Amino acid sequence: MTPDETAVFAASVAGITARYWARAADAGAADADGERLSALWAAGADQGWFALGEEEALDAALAATRELGRVACPLPVADAFVAARVLGGEEKIAGQLAAGEIRVLMALESDAGEVRYLDAGPGATHVLTLPPGSDAAGGTTGTAALRPITACRPLPGMAVPAWSAVTLGAPEVTAELTTEAAAGHVTLLRLGLAARALAAAERAHEMAIEHATTRRQFGQLIGGFGAVQQRVAACQIDVSAGRQLLDRAAAAYAGGLADWPLQAEIAVEFITLAARRVQFGAHHTLAAVGYFEEHDVPWLFRRVHADITRLATLPPRAGTVADVLVEADAQAEADVQVETAASLPAFDLGPAGESFRAEIRAFLAAQARPDGGFDQATLVPAMAERGWFGFGWPPEAGGRNASQAEQVVLQEEATYARAPVRTQLSSVTLLGNSILRHGTARQRAAFLPLIRAGRLHFCLGYSEPEAGSDLASLKTRAQRSGDDGGWVINGQKLWTTGGHLASHVWLATRTDPDASPRHAGITVFLVPMDTPGITIQQHRALSGEISCTVFYDDVRVPDSARVGEVNGGWKVITDALAGERVVMGGIAASMLRQLDDLLAWVRADPVARVGPRGSAARAKLGELAVTLQANRALVAAAIAATAAGRGGRLEAPMAAVLGGELAETFGQTLLDIIGPAGALAGPAAPGGGEFEYGLRLSIMYVVGGGTNDIQRGLIARGLGLPR
Repeated sequence: MTPDETAVFAASVAGITARYWARAADAGAADADGERLSALWAAGADQGWFALGEEEALDAALAATRELGRVACPLPVADAFVAARVLGGEEKIAGQLAAGEIRVLMALESDAGEVRYLDAGPGATHVLTLPPGSDAAGGTTGTAALRPITACRPLPGMAVPAWSAVTLGAPEVTAELTTEAAAGHVTLLRLGLAARALAAAERAHEMAIEHATTRRQFGQLIGGFGAVQQRVAACQIDVSAGRQLLDRAAAAYAGGLADWPLQAEIAVEFITLAARRVQFGAHHTLAAVGYFEEHDVPWLFRRVHADITRLATLPPRAGTVADVLVEADAQAEADVQVETAASLPAFDLGPAGESFRAEIRAFLAAQARPDGGFDQATLVPAMAERGWFGFGWPPEAGGRNASQAEQVVLQEEATYARAPVRTQLSSVTLLGNSILRHGTARQRAAFLPLIRAGRLHFCLGYSEPEAGSDLASLKTRAQRSGDDGGWVINGQKLWTTGGHLASHVWLATRTDPDASPRHAGITVFLVPMDTPGITIQQHRALSGEISCTVFYDDVRVPDSARVGEVNGGWKVITDALAGERVVMGGIAASMLRQLDDLLAWVRADPVARVGPRGSAARAKLGELAVTLQANRALVAAAIAATAAGRGGRLEAPMAAVLGGELAETFGQTLLDIIGPAGALAGPAAPGGGEFEYGLRLSIMYVVGGGTNDIQRGLIARGLGLPR
């Protein structure tokens, strides 16, 4: 199905479900005998919900499962999807499944005489059992058997309607399964449970947002409280990332990609972490209102936790994501310039992006020294010669109209390879693009060639003692000079990274102190750092970088140094920051490189370094991996939103927040796994000494360019919460 077709189908599922299962609080508690579920089962069969497996329409099956999850309904659409795949050769059975004449549940075979922890037992007629394990020889793993239900008893507890324990009769139909096929069926069942749990949590989250925009406490809407905004934004990040991973897993399945099971398990493992966080977050926002069973949220709570718990009854056949990555048969001497098949699944950025990815990888591999490093003196000119600095600009500006996908690929691959071109790439995204849009012809002629050549070294003059994330509060003043029409600048800037080496500063100043709103009175200048009146104090950051406090005392600049309109600097600044989507891809690539380096270290002796399957260290590694993939998915969503003209209003800050916080967790966890050796610097240390540096640098990803607290506030307001 196309995305539009899937959306129409989902709306149809929601409408039909509403007739039989209108609200979780009404239907779930009252359907102990399964009457409502049986009626919905029949209605769904009439609409073709149980024929989706024959059509291999996983996207539609997941869309239906999501709609059911939103009302805490356990109708087993995913089970029917898998059953149709298992019994596809039995036309009569397939027809009965599609028509709802056979109502099947899926489970692993049990030696106990009954199968436990099944949803929708009272409405089902059969269970299709899968063999419980895999054959080490790699042949058939065993027999799947369709068995009638002869007895069903409830298992009261978290799940409502209650789980069931069912007794099964003799097999009516059997099918032999290969190891690979059986593993795939289990993965799809796990994906269905995860999709339903996330949808239930998402609906609870939506109710919490609605509550936060109407509930008043202490004389104001609670959605205006900082703690509520932070929590709501964190939940939205989890929901959005989980949905992105689900969609990518479904697309990989539809495309026949060999790694679709890994992509599906990444989605499942992330949702296992995220869905419960989101559900608890919704309850915390709703407070007592959501604690009583007249409200839907308690029933959604039950559905989330029941579905996530049921994943334990369907363990992944290949092990966890960490097991797959650690035990992958990767080449021992794999070139670290290239993401290997043993890494996280790649994100395809389209024909142009992927064609350029191959080109830049080959180039970097040729430029790299035997130790994997680069000679900046030769690398920068070589990249400039190929026109890669500013290649997204139009031809008249020296570019070639490269797509945003190509620009992201350049940032990703250069960062992954640890190529020393960060300053040159930042010159393009933070200065060049704004000069192109807002600069004069003279400025474009003077600075764009320097940027294209990789020879403009700049610093940002944004933050001040009382204006960090709140840039609109800046006070550095630029006043007209009475004699020459120029400007006199006075003030102080903080955290000006690289200011001691820069030739120019991209300087934000206030030119109208009475402007309303505050950002309306800001003007940007590009000022040579050797201008009289500029004084620099150096400070060493935790990462080892030099950042500066810069004092501006009666600094005189001509009007030709102004970029953009007087009092129009906010537009210049925001255009400069539009390149953050490209830069975010680089942050994710940096962590991917660290993950791949960690995996290379682990694979040298997996059991000694992270323990056997099920160990705490592997669990930590898996959590890192799936959260990194979630971050990459949000970055890709931000890029896609921008390309589609939507601007990535929510996707971009969500990716930035998740990436920054993951960087901190990443660094800590790597050191926890490796131990003291991971805290060493130098090429002889694990990962070439980059692990401890990554931890020290991680703080900047959270506080630089607007703290994560501020970014979460922007996300919350984008969801409709008040200021």
